[in-house]
Amino acid sequence: MESAKGNGPVNEEEKHDVLRSTQTVIHKALDKLGYPEEVYELLKEPLRLLTVKMPIRMDDGSVKIFTGYRAQHNDAVGPTKGGIRFHPNVTEREVKALSIWMSLKCGIVDLPYGGGKGGIVCDPRNMSFRELERLSRGYVRAISQIVGPTKDIPAPDVFTNSQIMAWMMDEYSRMDEFNSPGFITGKPLVLGGSHGRESATAKGVTICINEAAKKRGIDIKGARVVIQGFGNAGSFLAKFMHDAGAKVIGISDAYGALHDPEGLDIDYLLDRRDSFGTVTKLFKSTISNKELLELDCDILVPAAIENQITEENAADIKASIVVEAANGPTTIEATQILTDRGILLVPDVLASAGGVTVSYFEWVQNNQGYYWSEEEVDEKLEKILVKSFNNIYELAQSRRVDMRLAAYMIGVRKMAEASRFRGWI
Repeated sequence: MESAKGNGPVNEEEKHDVLRSTQTVIHKALDKLGYPEEVYELLKEPLRLLTVKMPIRMDDGSVKIFTGYRAQHNDAVGPTKGGIRFHPNVTEREVKALSIWMSLKCGIVDLPYGGGKGGIVCDPRNMSFRELERLSRGYVRAISQIVGPTKDIPAPDVFTNSQIMAWMMDEYSRMDEFNSPGFITGKPLVLGGSHGRESATAKGVTICINEAAKKRGIDIKGARVVIQGFGNAGSFLAKFMHDAGAKVIGISDAYGALHDPEGLDIDYLLDRRDSFGTVTKLFKSTISNKELLELDCDILVPAAIENQITEENAADIKASIVVEAANGPTTIEATQILTDRGILLVPDVLASAGGVTVSYFEWVQNNQGYYWSEEEVDEKLEKILVKSFNNIYELAQSRRVDMRLAAYMIGVRKMAEASRFRGWI
């Protein structure tokens, strides 16, 4: 594999670097579309990245300095949009890559946004409710100059939720001196949130699974499904699949995995999971995440973290369909191996676009002051994602490329054209 710039081989660490691999596929997509090199130079990194230091008073009276980031990839199409994650492993390169993915998702589902992403290096599992509130408000104060309903609209991500979005909206509204619900999405319903937002990512993945199953002639009723990850997306998805009649034969969390070839009792597991999506610690007979990924099944959904399917284990994947609910769970090399083996891979930038789509609906509802029912939200989401899936599938077939490259080609085109019309390139 060559580097994103084509300057020769890359080392093992670079190979699995999410920013590097994203740039590689973007470069390939732009080449396929016939764009000149300056378009890649514009789109390979965010237009701006803000790094902030936040002094936060802890409950014991001490002051701790937290580092936060906000990346805005490209605003040629419109304001940037993307989540904020609270995680000990947040890095500048990860935030940059995630902002690019958000741009691609918005292009794929044809939203008037560019991509943004934010993160704070912290472990919310070891922080009190009040410490989290002070951190949330401190972050908004630190990035306030570059965000807003017409500039950059944040949303929830890993280890953040509607309560954290509510604190952030309140802080921004105080600073702005008027109520600004459109500043952020993923809010509680009583503060201008949208019906269906919490489960939107999983609903989007479910729609993509249904479309992929149709292409492969698989009946969802009775299909064997394995889901890696039991957080927000994974747990909702397990429930949706179970209710549709599928057999969810494997699930996992950070501590291990559960497997039952006859199908797991999903309602029982959902009832027993804690707020961070962990449930396997309650069981003695667990398997490893590696074993989970290699189970014999019809549909495999990586819904945890990046780089889970690599060239080391791609040949052992037994699923007919792989649908990426997580960000970057399959490496470029593994994508090629799966495609060569005839496995249908639905890429993350398509499969997990349900979240940003319903976030867009929430922003629209905030701007117009008129709110939709959950049925209306679900109907609009399905229409957009079915169309997006089929656009990508047909392009992949006609151009004889994998679904990931086809998704990048569609996702990058809108940004490139908007940048060209603005006279940037």
